[in-house]
Amino acid sequence: MAKSQQTFGKKEREKKRLKKRQDKLARKEERKANAVKGGELEDMMAYVDEYGNITDTPPDPTKKKKEVDVKSILIGVPKKEDQPIPDDLEGKVAFFDDSKGFGFINDLHTQEKYFVHVSGLLDDIAEGDKVTFELERGLKGLNAVRVKKI
Repeated sequence: MAKSQQTFGKKEREKKRLKKRQDKLARKEERKANAVKGGELEDMMAYVDEYGNITDTPPDPTKKKKEVDVKSILIGVPKKEDQPIPDDLEGKVAFFDDSKGFGFINDLHTQEKYFVHVSGLLDDIAEGDKVTFELERGLKGLNAVRVKKI
């Protein structure tokens, strides 16, 4: 007589699979039985209170609303173009490449870095030199011009 092709493990897996299917069908039937058809619109509404939190209670119509001037709302960061450009600044040359003709100057007071081009130099400069300079608005920001060695 030939042996059965089903082993104990196969039988157990098949039982588990059938049990899962029956459990799933039972949960589906339970959801259908407990489901509320439709529902009221008020039950589905959500409101935002004056602090920006989502709540299920509607706002109080007797409360006074604040009037906001729309023009007073600033969106974003103010542009640097609006700020005045200081004159006669002192700085230290952080980097300068003679072959390429440009470099950077660090302001001694604010530690900001400014681009300098060879066309904006009055004296020859090298890295580490202390210089005085003025700022001029360029295409990509402020540039150091009229750079003199101290």
